[in-house]
Amino acid sequence: MRAAVDVMGGDKAPDAILAGCWEAAALLDPSDTIYLVGDKEIIDTALASADLPDDKRYIYQPVYSTQVVAMDDSPVEAVRNKPDSSISVMSKLVAKGEADVAISAGNTGACVAAAQLRMRLLPGVARPGIAIILPTFHGPVVLCDVGANPEPKPKHLQQYGLMAAAYSHAICGIENPRVGLLSIGEEDSKGNSMTKESRKLMRDEPLLNFVGNVEGKDIFKGIVDVVVSDGFVGNIVLKFTEGLSEGIFQTIISEIQEIAPELLESFKPVMKKIYAKHDWQEYGGAPLLGVGGYCLICHGRSEGRAIKNAIRVGKQLCASQVNAKIVEQISKSIQVEE
Repeated sequence: MRAAVDVMGGDKAPDAILAGCWEAAALLDPSDTIYLVGDKEIIDTALASADLPDDKRYIYQPVYSTQVVAMDDSPVEAVRNKPDSSISVMSKLVAKGEADVAISAGNTGACVAAAQLRMRLLPGVARPGIAIILPTFHGPVVLCDVGANPEPKPKHLQQYGLMAAAYSHAICGIENPRVGLLSIGEEDSKGNSMTKESRKLMRDEPLLNFVGNVEGKDIFKGIVDVVVSDGFVGNIVLKFTEGLSEGIFQTIISEIQEIAPELLESFKPVMKKIYAKHDWQEYGGAPLLGVGGYCLICHGRSEGRAIKNAIRVGKQLCASQVNAKIVEQISKSIQVEE
Protein backbone atom coordinates (compact mmCIF):
# COMPACT_ATOMS: atom_id res chain seq x y z
CA MET A 1 0.00 0.00 0.00
CA ARG A 2 1.10 3.53 -0.83
CA ALA A 3 -0.72 6.12 1.29
CA ALA A 4 -0.62 9.88 0.79
CA VAL A 5 -1.28 11.56 4.15
CA ASP A 6 -2.29 15.21 4.43
CA VAL A 7 0.00 16.41 7.22
CA MET A 8 -1.55 19.90 7.27
CA GLY A 9 -5.24 18.94 7.59
CA GLY A 10 -7.17 18.78 10.86
CA ASP A 11 -7.74 20.71 14.07
CA LYS A 12 -4.63 19.15 15.64
CA ALA A 13 -2.38 19.18 12.58
CA PRO A 14 0.48 18.76 12.00
CA ASP A 15 1.54 17.23 15.34
CA ALA A 16 -1.30 14.73 15.71
CA ILE A 17 -1.12 13.68 12.06
CA LEU A 18 2.61 13.02 12.23
CA ALA A 19 2.26 11.20 15.56
CA GLY A 20 -0.31 8.90 13.97
CA CYS A 21 1.98 8.20 11.03
CA TRP A 22 4.81 7.21 13.40
CA GLU A 23 2.44 5.05 15.48
CA ALA A 24 1.43 3.20 12.31
CA ALA A 25 5.00 2.00 11.74
CA ALA A 26 4.30 -1.31 13.48
CA LEU A 27 1.44 -1.97 11.03
CA LEU A 28 3.49 -1.37 7.91
CA ASP A 29 5.30 -3.87 5.70
CA PRO A 30 8.58 -3.26 3.83
CA SER A 31 6.62 -2.80 0.60
CA ASP A 32 4.44 -0.01 2.04
CA THR A 33 5.06 3.70 1.52
CA ILE A 34 3.69 6.67 3.46
CA TYR A 35 3.91 9.95 1.56
CA LEU A 36 3.91 12.86 4.01
CA VAL A 37 2.28 15.75 2.14
CA GLY A 38 2.71 19.27 3.44
CA ASP A 39 5.06 22.09 4.39
CA LYS A 40 8.75 21.32 3.68
CA GLU A 41 10.17 22.70 6.93
CA ILE A 42 7.57 20.95 9.10
CA ILE A 43 8.01 17.58 7.42
CA ASP A 44 11.81 17.68 7.21
CA THR A 45 12.09 18.65 10.89
CA ALA A 46 9.64 15.92 11.91
CA LEU A 47 11.41 13.25 9.88
CA ALA A 48 14.79 14.20 11.31
CA SER A 49 13.57 13.87 14.90
CA ALA A 50 11.15 10.94 14.49
CA ASP A 51 11.82 7.93 16.71
CA LEU A 52 11.43 5.26 14.02
CA PRO A 53 13.00 1.80 13.67
CA ASP A 54 15.84 1.84 11.13
CA ASP A 55 14.07 -0.76 9.00
CA LYS A 56 10.92 1.41 8.80
CA ARG A 57 12.37 4.89 8.35
CA TYR A 58 12.67 4.57 4.55
CA ILE A 59 8.90 3.90 4.32
CA TYR A 60 8.18 7.58 5.04
CA GLN A 61 8.74 9.86 2.05
CA PRO A 62 8.19 13.65 1.95
CA VAL A 63 6.07 15.30 -0.73
CA TYR A 64 6.07 19.07 -0.39
CA SER A 65 3.17 21.48 -0.87
CA THR A 66 3.06 25.23 -0.35
CA GLN A 67 -0.62 25.88 0.39
CA VAL A 68 -3.13 24.80 3.05
CA VAL A 69 -6.92 24.56 2.83
CA ALA A 70 -8.45 26.02 5.99
CA MET A 71 -11.37 24.28 7.67
CA ASP A 72 -13.69 27.19 6.82
CA ASP A 73 -12.57 27.62 3.19
CA SER A 74 -15.16 27.16 0.43
CA PRO A 75 -14.42 23.59 -0.79
CA VAL A 76 -14.56 23.95 -4.58
CA GLU A 77 -12.94 27.41 -4.58
CA ALA A 78 -10.16 26.16 -2.31
CA VAL A 79 -9.37 23.24 -4.63
CA ARG A 80 -9.36 25.50 -7.70
CA ASN A 81 -7.56 28.46 -6.15
CA LYS A 82 -5.04 26.45 -4.12
CA PRO A 83 -3.72 23.86 -6.59
CA ASP A 84 -0.62 23.27 -4.46
CA SER A 85 -2.50 22.66 -1.22
CA SER A 86 -1.75 19.47 0.69
CA ILE A 87 -5.27 18.18 -0.09
CA SER A 88 -4.87 18.76 -3.84
CA VAL A 89 -1.34 17.34 -3.98
CA MET A 90 -2.46 14.30 -2.00
CA SER A 91 -5.32 13.67 -4.43
CA LYS A 92 -3.05 14.15 -7.45
CA LEU A 93 -0.70 11.44 -6.18
CA VAL A 94 -3.58 8.96 -6.25
CA ALA A 95 -4.84 10.27 -9.60
CA LYS A 96 -1.40 9.74 -11.16
CA GLY A 97 -1.16 6.22 -9.79
CA GLU A 98 1.72 7.10 -7.47
CA ALA A 99 -0.36 6.40 -4.35
CA ASP A 100 -3.23 4.02 -3.65
CA VAL A 101 -5.06 5.86 -0.89
CA ALA A 102 -5.42 9.47 0.24
CA ILE A 103 -5.91 10.23 3.95
CA SER A 104 -6.90 13.61 5.40
CA ALA A 105 -8.48 15.06 8.54
CA GLY A 106 -8.83 18.43 6.82
CA ASN A 107 -11.76 20.26 5.25
CA THR A 108 -14.26 17.49 4.35
CA GLY A 109 -15.83 19.40 1.49
CA ALA A 110 -12.43 20.15 -0.02
CA CYS A 111 -11.45 16.47 0.26
CA VAL A 112 -14.61 15.46 -1.59
CA ALA A 113 -14.13 18.16 -4.23
CA ALA A 114 -10.45 17.31 -4.75
CA ALA A 115 -11.22 13.61 -5.05
CA GLN A 116 -13.92 14.29 -7.64
CA LEU A 117 -11.84 16.78 -9.63
CA ARG A 118 -8.47 15.01 -9.43
CA MET A 119 -9.20 11.32 -8.88
CA ARG A 120 -12.44 11.33 -10.86
CA LEU A 121 -15.38 8.99 -10.35
CA LEU A 122 -15.46 5.26 -10.93
CA PRO A 123 -17.18 4.23 -14.20
CA GLY A 124 -20.94 4.58 -13.90
CA VAL A 125 -20.93 6.34 -10.52
CA ALA A 126 -23.02 9.53 -10.46
CA ARG A 127 -21.96 10.96 -7.07
CA PRO A 128 -19.55 9.76 -4.37
CA GLY A 129 -20.74 9.10 -0.83
CA ILE A 130 -18.98 8.96 2.53
CA ALA A 131 -19.56 5.69 4.39
CA ILE A 132 -19.02 5.07 8.09
CA ILE A 133 -19.28 1.94 10.20
CA LEU A 134 -21.54 2.23 13.23
CA PRO A 135 -20.82 -0.38 15.91
CA THR A 136 -23.97 -1.98 17.35
CA PHE A 137 -24.69 -4.85 19.73
CA HIS A 138 -25.75 -6.95 16.73
CA GLY A 139 -22.70 -6.14 14.59
CA PRO A 140 -21.43 -3.36 12.31
CA VAL A 141 -23.84 -1.19 10.30
CA VAL A 142 -22.62 0.86 7.33
CA LEU A 143 -24.23 4.29 6.94
CA CYS A 144 -23.90 6.13 3.62
CA ASP A 145 -23.89 9.09 2.96
CA VAL A 146 -22.72 11.15 5.97
CA GLY A 147 -21.76 14.42 4.32
CA ALA A 148 -20.57 14.27 0.72
CA ASN A 149 -23.93 14.93 -0.94
CA PRO A 150 -26.51 16.84 1.17
CA GLU A 151 -29.00 17.19 -1.69
CA PRO A 152 -28.93 13.91 -3.63
CA LYS A 153 -31.23 12.61 -6.30
CA PRO A 154 -32.96 9.21 -6.05
CA LYS A 155 -30.41 7.66 -8.41
CA HIS A 156 -27.62 8.68 -6.06
CA LEU A 157 -29.26 6.92 -3.11
CA GLN A 158 -29.79 3.80 -5.22
CA GLN A 159 -26.08 3.77 -6.00
CA TYR A 160 -25.17 4.47 -2.37
CA GLY A 161 -27.01 1.28 -1.51
CA LEU A 162 -24.99 -0.69 -4.05
CA MET A 163 -21.65 0.85 -3.07
CA ALA A 164 -22.23 0.57 0.69
CA ALA A 165 -23.35 -3.05 0.30
CA ALA A 166 -20.15 -3.83 -1.60
CA TYR A 167 -18.16 -2.11 1.16
CA SER A 168 -20.03 -4.02 3.88
CA HIS A 169 -19.32 -7.31 2.12
CA ALA A 170 -15.63 -6.55 1.55
CA ILE A 171 -14.76 -4.96 4.90
CA CYS A 172 -17.32 -6.36 7.37
CA GLY A 173 -17.54 -9.82 5.80
CA ILE A 174 -21.35 -9.78 5.48
CA GLU A 175 -22.33 -12.09 2.64
CA ASN A 176 -25.59 -10.47 1.49
CA PRO A 177 -26.01 -7.17 3.37
CA ARG A 178 -29.54 -6.09 4.21
CA VAL A 179 -30.04 -2.54 2.94
CA GLY A 180 -32.51 -0.06 4.40
CA LEU A 181 -33.48 3.49 3.46
CA LEU A 182 -33.55 5.97 6.34
CA SER A 183 -36.95 7.63 6.62
CA ILE A 184 -39.48 8.92 9.16
CA GLY A 185 -41.47 5.69 9.09
CA GLU A 186 -41.25 2.16 7.72
CA GLU A 187 -44.43 2.47 5.65
CA ASP A 188 -44.13 3.05 1.89
CA SER A 189 -46.11 6.27 2.18
CA LYS A 190 -43.72 7.85 4.70
CA GLY A 191 -40.98 10.32 3.75
CA ASN A 192 -40.56 13.21 1.35
CA SER A 193 -40.82 12.91 -2.45
CA MET A 194 -37.10 12.16 -2.83
CA THR A 195 -37.25 9.37 -0.25
CA LYS A 196 -40.35 7.83 -1.84
CA GLU A 197 -38.79 7.80 -5.31
CA SER A 198 -35.54 6.42 -3.93
CA ARG A 199 -37.47 3.63 -2.24
CA LYS A 200 -39.02 2.60 -5.55
CA LEU A 201 -35.61 2.47 -7.26
CA MET A 202 -34.05 0.49 -4.43
CA ARG A 203 -37.01 -1.89 -4.25
CA ASP A 204 -36.75 -2.59 -7.99
CA GLU A 205 -32.95 -3.03 -7.93
CA PRO A 206 -32.33 -6.82 -8.14
CA LEU A 207 -28.75 -6.47 -6.89
CA LEU A 208 -29.90 -5.05 -3.55
CA ASN A 209 -31.15 -7.07 -0.60
CA PHE A 210 -33.53 -4.22 0.16
CA VAL A 211 -35.58 -4.44 3.36
CA GLY A 212 -37.47 -1.16 2.93
CA ASN A 213 -37.64 2.01 4.98
CA VAL A 214 -35.98 2.06 8.39
CA GLU A 215 -36.24 4.57 11.20
CA GLY A 216 -33.36 5.92 13.24
CA LYS A 217 -34.02 3.49 16.08
CA ASP A 218 -33.78 0.52 13.69
CA ILE A 219 -30.10 1.16 13.01
CA PHE A 220 -29.21 -0.51 16.32
CA LYS A 221 -31.79 -3.33 16.31
CA GLY A 222 -29.97 -5.83 14.10
CA ILE A 223 -32.49 -5.73 11.26
CA VAL A 224 -30.23 -4.00 8.74
CA ASP A 225 -26.54 -4.06 7.71
CA VAL A 226 -26.51 -0.95 5.48
CA VAL A 227 -28.46 2.27 5.91
CA VAL A 228 -28.77 4.76 3.04
CA SER A 229 -29.37 8.46 3.65
CA ASP A 230 -28.77 11.86 2.14
CA GLY A 231 -25.59 13.51 3.36
CA PHE A 232 -27.39 16.16 5.41
CA VAL A 233 -29.40 13.76 7.58
CA GLY A 234 -26.59 11.18 7.62
CA ASN A 235 -24.12 13.70 9.04
CA ILE A 236 -26.58 14.65 11.77
CA VAL A 237 -27.04 10.97 12.67
CA LEU A 238 -23.26 10.52 12.80
CA LYS A 239 -22.60 13.53 15.04
CA PHE A 240 -25.60 12.71 17.25
CA THR A 241 -24.43 9.13 17.87
CA GLU A 242 -20.89 10.37 18.64
CA GLY A 243 -22.18 12.82 21.23
CA LEU A 244 -24.68 10.35 22.68
CA SER A 245 -22.04 7.66 23.08
CA GLU A 246 -19.63 10.01 24.85
CA GLY A 247 -22.43 11.35 27.04
CA ILE A 248 -23.67 7.90 28.11
CA PHE A 249 -20.21 6.77 29.18
CA GLN A 250 -19.61 9.98 31.12
CA THR A 251 -22.98 9.58 32.85
CA ILE A 252 -22.35 5.96 33.83
CA ILE A 253 -18.94 6.75 35.31
CA SER A 254 -20.34 9.77 37.16
CA GLU A 255 -23.19 7.72 38.62
CA ILE A 256 -20.86 4.96 39.81
CA GLN A 257 -18.57 7.53 41.46
CA GLU A 258 -21.52 9.03 43.29
CA ILE A 259 -23.42 5.88 44.28
CA ALA A 260 -20.74 3.19 44.62
CA PRO A 261 -17.24 4.67 44.23
CA GLU A 262 -15.68 1.48 45.55
CA LEU A 263 -16.84 -0.31 42.38
CA LEU A 264 -15.23 2.17 39.99
CA GLU A 265 -11.88 0.39 39.71
CA SER A 266 -13.62 -2.93 39.04
CA PHE A 267 -15.78 -1.41 36.33
CA LYS A 268 -13.00 0.46 34.53
CA PRO A 269 -11.66 -2.50 32.44
CA VAL A 270 -15.17 -3.33 31.26
CA MET A 271 -15.98 0.29 30.44
CA LYS A 272 -12.73 0.70 28.52
CA LYS A 273 -13.48 -2.38 26.45
CA ILE A 274 -17.00 -1.22 25.62
CA TYR A 275 -15.88 2.35 24.91
CA ALA A 276 -13.18 1.14 22.51
CA LYS A 277 -15.88 -0.56 20.42
CA HIS A 278 -17.79 2.72 20.15
CA ASP A 279 -14.86 5.13 19.88
CA TRP A 280 -14.78 6.76 16.43
CA GLN A 281 -10.99 7.09 16.60
CA GLU A 282 -10.69 3.29 16.56
CA TYR A 283 -12.29 3.26 13.10
CA GLY A 284 -9.79 5.72 11.63
CA GLY A 285 -11.36 7.37 8.61
CA ALA A 286 -14.50 7.09 6.51
CA PRO A 287 -14.04 6.04 2.87
CA LEU A 288 -15.37 8.25 0.09
CA LEU A 289 -17.02 5.55 -2.00
CA GLY A 290 -17.23 5.96 -5.76
CA VAL A 291 -13.97 7.74 -6.59
CA GLY A 292 -11.09 6.41 -8.68
CA GLY A 293 -8.75 5.27 -5.95
CA TYR A 294 -9.29 5.19 -2.21
CA CYS A 295 -9.89 8.30 -0.14
CA LEU A 296 -10.27 8.22 3.64
CA ILE A 297 -11.76 11.28 5.31
CA CYS A 298 -10.92 11.53 9.01
CA HIS A 299 -12.68 13.50 11.73
CA GLY A 300 -11.37 17.06 12.08
CA ARG A 301 -10.67 16.35 15.76
CA SER A 302 -8.55 13.30 14.93
CA GLU A 303 -5.66 12.54 17.23
CA GLY A 304 -2.70 10.32 16.42
CA ARG A 305 -4.65 7.14 17.19
CA ALA A 306 -7.28 7.96 14.55
CA ILE A 307 -4.62 8.59 11.89
CA LYS A 308 -2.85 5.34 12.76
CA ASN A 309 -6.12 3.47 12.37
CA ALA A 310 -6.90 5.27 9.11
CA ILE A 311 -3.62 3.94 7.71
CA ARG A 312 -4.65 0.48 8.90
CA VAL A 313 -8.02 0.83 7.16
CA GLY A 314 -6.23 2.06 4.02
CA LYS A 315 -4.27 -1.18 3.88
CA GLN A 316 -7.48 -3.13 4.36
CA LEU A 317 -9.23 -1.22 1.57
CA CYS A 318 -6.41 -1.79 -0.89
CA ALA A 319 -6.41 -5.51 -0.14
CA SER A 320 -10.21 -5.77 -0.40
CA GLN A 321 -10.48 -4.56 -4.02
CA VAL A 322 -13.83 -3.02 -3.06
CA ASN A 323 -13.63 -0.50 -5.93
CA ALA A 324 -13.61 -3.31 -8.48
CA LYS A 325 -16.71 -4.75 -6.82
CA ILE A 326 -18.43 -1.35 -6.92
CA VAL A 327 -17.72 -0.96 -10.64
CA GLU A 328 -19.08 -4.46 -11.26
CA GLN A 329 -22.28 -3.78 -9.30
CA ILE A 330 -22.92 -0.39 -10.89
CA SER A 331 -22.45 -1.83 -14.39
CA LYS A 332 -25.10 -4.48 -13.71
CA SER A 333 -27.57 -2.21 -11.91
CA ILE A 334 -30.73 -0.69 -13.33
CA GLN A 335 -29.87 2.53 -15.18
CA VAL A 336 -31.74 5.68 -14.24
CA GLU A 337 -31.53 9.11 -15.84
CA GLU A 338 -30.44 11.88 -13.46
